[in-house]
Amino acid sequence: MSTINSQHDEDTFKILVATDIHLGYLEKDPVRGNDTFVTFNEILDHAQKNEVDFVLLGGDLFHDNKPSRKTVHSCLESLRKYCMGDRPVQFEILSDQAVNFHYSKFPWVNYQDENLNISIPVFSIHGNHDDPTGADALCALDILSCAGLLNHFGRSTSVEKIDISPILLRKGRTKIALYGLGAIPDERLYRMFVNKQVTMLRPKEDEDSWFNLFVIHQNRSKHGATNYIPEQFLDDFINLVVWGHEHECKIAPCQNEQQRFYVSQPGSSVVTSLSPGEAVKKHIGLLHVKGKKMKMEKIALETVRTFHIEDIVLADHPDLFHPDNPNVTQAIQAFCMEKVELMLDTAERDRLGNPRQPEKPIIRLRVDYAGGFEPFSVHRFSQKYMHRVANPKDIIHFFRHREQKEKKDIDLNFGKLVSRPAEGTTLRVEDLVKQYFQTAEKKVQLSLLTERGMGEAVQEFVDKEEKDAIEELVKFQLEKTQRFLKERRTDAVEEKIDEEVRKFRESRKKNTEEEDKEVREAMIRARAHRSEDEVLAASSDEDSMDIEKTGTSNPSDGLSSTLSRGRGRARGRARGARGQNSTARGSSRRGRGTTSQESASGSRSYKPVSVPGKNMSILDVFRPSKTDHSSNSFQAYSEDIIDIDSDPEDTSFVPSSSKVNQRLPATSSLSKRSSQSQPSRGVDFESDEDDPFMTPATSRRTK
Repeated sequence: MSTINSQHDEDTFKILVATDIHLGYLEKDPVRGNDTFVTFNEILDHAQKNEVDFVLLGGDLFHDNKPSRKTVHSCLESLRKYCMGDRPVQFEILSDQAVNFHYSKFPWVNYQDENLNISIPVFSIHGNHDDPTGADALCALDILSCAGLLNHFGRSTSVEKIDISPILLRKGRTKIALYGLGAIPDERLYRMFVNKQVTMLRPKEDEDSWFNLFVIHQNRSKHGATNYIPEQFLDDFINLVVWGHEHECKIAPCQNEQQRFYVSQPGSSVVTSLSPGEAVKKHIGLLHVKGKKMKMEKIALETVRTFHIEDIVLADHPDLFHPDNPNVTQAIQAFCMEKVELMLDTAERDRLGNPRQPEKPIIRLRVDYAGGFEPFSVHRFSQKYMHRVANPKDIIHFFRHREQKEKKDIDLNFGKLVSRPAEGTTLRVEDLVKQYFQTAEKKVQLSLLTERGMGEAVQEFVDKEEKDAIEELVKFQLEKTQRFLKERRTDAVEEKIDEEVRKFRESRKKNTEEEDKEVREAMIRARAHRSEDEVLAASSDEDSMDIEKTGTSNPSDGLSSTLSRGRGRARGRARGARGQNSTARGSSRRGRGTTSQESASGSRSYKPVSVPGKNMSILDVFRPSKTDHSSNSFQAYSEDIIDIDSDPEDTSFVPSSSKVNQRLPATSSLSKRSSQSQPSRGVDFESDEDDPFMTPATSRRTK
């Protein structure tokens, strides 16, 4: 790494580098709730005092995908306090900003906005904690970008090809090509690198005169075969890589021997896991760039709460502990108390030299009790340190490290894996799902979906609250399999169908790109459903208010006006038809005399989506149509609907053969259309047992 002699001339970039700030982490904790906000203010204060050209963040500015109002407010307050002012920005942007910020409604850097007064621009990519989600694919950084306080870059939405276009900066004679890539699932990005689907674009003019700076937020250490990004995947023309996501502070640039570029890992600015990597002293970096030379200056963070961790192996002290001793538990507890007191003394000495440091430290004592020992009460032990440490409930951790090493992955217990994760490791939901199905019994194995697709759907459900993710993936795969079987003209024999489905599933597992598209399409449909639900909920509230104002509906309107043009009765309150989905019951809710198809499409209880119903299976594709049967069963009732005031959803039907015979020509065609449209609403009325709206009394009367 080259050095810079003059650091204050007009050709030198000064960049403050930080990653993984995790604003809002433990914000409800009475002791540690404000730690992230205080440290973020310290970081921006360093930027202001050092008069940097801009701040570069490597992802995970927020800890939660949907940060609270307190967290967003504190972030806006800090950015406005430290990053707005009259000091002019000394560098210019040469690249096409419409390409760099193409997803934004304001595709230009914030300091060039004539309505804003920015003194320190902030450039940031998104991490895995604050990545874009939802139907509009927005994240918390987009809110800051829209407000003009931050420049969100490095965003890619394609799963087929990624073209990383740099932001070209120039200050004097120094030119920087700033590349950024927000967080992408590691396995997907690994596969895209292998398939040569990731391209880093270079400037056309004097490409060797640019200092190439790349910001990435992925796993750097190997967590699995493809669950990380090797440094060798990155292009060798890069000069410096700022690597986010890894929390251990290794901010001093180290050179990759193969690609010859340098890698700086700033680490997190807050302790989010009680692992040894988090105990390393926290720093941010002040990067100086002049021409093709650079220098990274480490700045220690003073407001970070100290964290001390130590391991104890009881079997390594045979002179102190013996499993057969009846008082061995008391001896272990006294030994642990002595260790905790020593760590508290060390933390107190560190705090004396730094008055800005929080008073209560974070203490972690990990005890390996393998060898016949028994753990003591952690709750009783933690009560003694309630007012001395910041994490009394997590102060001690018992584990059996040696026994876990002896076990093989063949006998994987899914329940134990979830309840007792290894210390210092992060378990991903999709990995747990995949491991579970790989080791599960044959009767519970997936026969239609793939483990990877189901894992990603569960990940969306857990992390991003996409409640329809799993359901939409199942529906999407069911549709696709049905189309495949129809095209193959498979015989309606269960064994042949199972064989074709198995072959189709194996072919999908091999085509990973196609599987990525399927999962993405299912997630888009789930987000679209959530948006429809929000719109329907809002319209439902307005309609209910409208009904309360207008009172009961007109008795002359409803089902009778729809089917027999006035030859029937539909009486009762306006909400009496709530939850009914059949055309036979589907009278207009507000008594406006619409047709049955319009009533079904305007229903607030069910969304008319073009997917199979929940009670359909693959065999339903080969079953003959039962339209005539459902039509006859529909004609077995008259249009007289009796609404019971005590239970508005309990609706009984009175059979009347004479009225049916009189109105048979007028209702037969409509009833056929009704039976054909029922699967799209997800309810099968061919069987009384499947009808969720029919009471037992009504079912017996029908039979």
